[in-house]
Amino acid sequence: MPRFSIIVPSHGVAGRLSLALDSVLAQSFGDFELIPVCDAPGTPAAALAAGYAERDSRVTPVHSPPSAGLAGARNTGMRAAHGVYLLFLDGDDTLVPGALAALDARLTATGDVDVLYFEHERTPWWEGEPTNPAAPLLAKTPRGAFAPAEAPQVTGVRLPAWSAAYRRAFLTEHRLAFPDGHFTDVGFGGLVTLRAGRVAALRSVVVRHLLRRQGSRLNLPGEHHAELLDRAELVLTGAAELGLSADRSGPLFEQLFGLVLKTAAHPARLPGRRRRAFFRRAGKLYRRHRPAGFRGPGGSLGVQHRLLSAGAYTAFRALRGANRKASAAAQRVPRPRGLRTRLFYRRQLRRRIDPNLAVYCAYWGRGYACNPAAIHAKAAELAPHVRSVFLVEPDQAHAMPKGVDHAVIGSRRSWQVLARAKYLVNNANFAEGVVKRQGSVHVQTQHGTPLKRMGVDQSTYPVVAAATGSFTKLLGRVDRWDYNLSSNTHSTQMWERAFPGRYEHLEYGYPRNDVFYTATAEDVTRIRRELGVPEGSTAVLYAPTHRDHRTGFETGLDLEAFCEAAGEDVVVLLRAHYFYDRGPARGTGRIIDVTGHRSSEDVCLAADALVTDYSSIMFDYANLDRPIVVYADDWDVYTETRGVYFDLMAQPPGPVARTPEELARVFRDGSYASPASEELRAAFRARFCQFDDGRAAERVVRRVLLGEPPEAIEPVLPLAERVPAPAASTLVRS
Repeated sequence: MPRFSIIVPSHGVAGRLSLALDSVLAQSFGDFELIPVCDAPGTPAAALAAGYAERDSRVTPVHSPPSAGLAGARNTGMRAAHGVYLLFLDGDDTLVPGALAALDARLTATGDVDVLYFEHERTPWWEGEPTNPAAPLLAKTPRGAFAPAEAPQVTGVRLPAWSAAYRRAFLTEHRLAFPDGHFTDVGFGGLVTLRAGRVAALRSVVVRHLLRRQGSRLNLPGEHHAELLDRAELVLTGAAELGLSADRSGPLFEQLFGLVLKTAAHPARLPGRRRRAFFRRAGKLYRRHRPAGFRGPGGSLGVQHRLLSAGAYTAFRALRGANRKASAAAQRVPRPRGLRTRLFYRRQLRRRIDPNLAVYCAYWGRGYACNPAAIHAKAAELAPHVRSVFLVEPDQAHAMPKGVDHAVIGSRRSWQVLARAKYLVNNANFAEGVVKRQGSVHVQTQHGTPLKRMGVDQSTYPVVAAATGSFTKLLGRVDRWDYNLSSNTHSTQMWERAFPGRYEHLEYGYPRNDVFYTATAEDVTRIRRELGVPEGSTAVLYAPTHRDHRTGFETGLDLEAFCEAAGEDVVVLLRAHYFYDRGPARGTGRIIDVTGHRSSEDVCLAADALVTDYSSIMFDYANLDRPIVVYADDWDVYTETRGVYFDLMAQPPGPVARTPEELARVFRDGSYASPASEELRAAFRARFCQFDDGRAAERVVRRVLLGEPPEAIEPVLPLAERVPAPAASTLVRS
């Protein structure tokens, strides 16, 4: 059997799970089995774990439903384990280099012990010094193995499950498992220490725990805090049954009620009516299990102990005081321009939310486009009772489709609907001053699959970071999100890293890409005619991305020369990044400038092939299963200045050209559409077109606007069963 079984629950941390698994597999000590516990087959974490299992036989994934919670996941992992000792990692944890070798050496020196406690670091998610809260607890423990009575301050209550190694036979013998529900570490840790005969300590850091920006789920407001009293009662009852000595029961009692009082003194954690009930039950528990001769701590905490013992809730509440006013209130003051507008917005915020009002915006008001427009259109069909208002900049109001209600950004009406709407849908972000009202629902649709670094991941790239501005303000906007759309598991994982928050991922696909599966041949013909594509010609869409290290738009390619070299029937549809959609048209001759065209989806449908550098349009266009060529003339510079999430050159959607001559040759000799190119595109589509099947908008409307439960939403159609819109022509070169 292996020396260690390392159990890693993965629910809600798919974006960082690979870091945890990599930290284990990189250990110099290799006698272990690694057990990722995933929600169910087919989930992002399960797919990731399955890939690791294919590459390393020591990885054996198991599954536990989300409804079983953290406790159920850990218990499932325990049942599957074969190791002598069990270790638990959360998906946010990593083992430090040399951790398993250090544990093995310590266990060899102490002999078999029931529990080996060790130190851990809590690392701030952004910046700040790591802390080591276990160090003071373990500092005074004996050097060798010892009985728990020799170090009564080590109760297990204040140490998380991932700060110890547990002998599996000991846990099995005493039928020790994680109690269901919340605060499972408190119950498990306390019971383990009560039953342990021989323990030891390793006074060095073994695990690094990332403090998530959104904080621990346990600290969120809710009735689940009553379960802390259940865990405390479980441990105290166990101590009473064992007849624990006063020397041991005193520290255990004090540490448990330190946690209880911390919750009781935190008004935001418990609903108003539940605070008194929590306090009263805690007081009864305190009086029933208070050890003989127990003397509480001094200072303010000691006063809280005495008030709890006396059941004096009114006095306790007075002690807590009214000092905990939310400092965030000042940050939530609306900031629309102009005093009269600010006052108007504040008045609107006092009115009740309109449950049948939705506000949409795309690309900071650039018009009716992208995912918000697709959701808006589907909502008109499936949820006609929801009134919709699209926000646009003044110079785009004239271009809004007929029948679409809209408001100009900055106008009084725009602030009115923003204040009162139940639903707010955007593919970027609403203005800084928009308040997230309780009961409102914000949907972040995104507008592409991330190849380049996004969000807080940009912080180490100076050129991009300078343009991004305040990351604190960025994260304040992220905190408004309730839902975040994703079109593939790669995006889900990268959004979780780039935009840490408490929102829920909706892996429904991008609504704007629905048309790639619903458009007909007649639609394609009509769009080409509208764009001015000559009949019988081959349209190549050239869509370069923005360069953060440049000012202004440069095509990066002599398009006229490319047309001459590619063939006499070739025309180029030039689609610059949306940052440059307001300048004069750049089309001449066989170059058709479609930068200002409202719909990038129409442009994609009109094109017979795509040439791009690093634009996210390639991920959308891949849904059409038409040829894609990557023109990467400055890949090294781009990766150095912007940063990327994966090596596009190693996993391209088609041929890669690095010079104009190579690009022309790819079209001239037909290799852009060769079997090798199709094979690259198939692998790319399997990875990045996972959830786009033509029904994304419907899924969003049903889940968000109609409130249907997740299990009622239609599953994504398998990739092999989807039929993309037909191309107008097939490029053939002799």
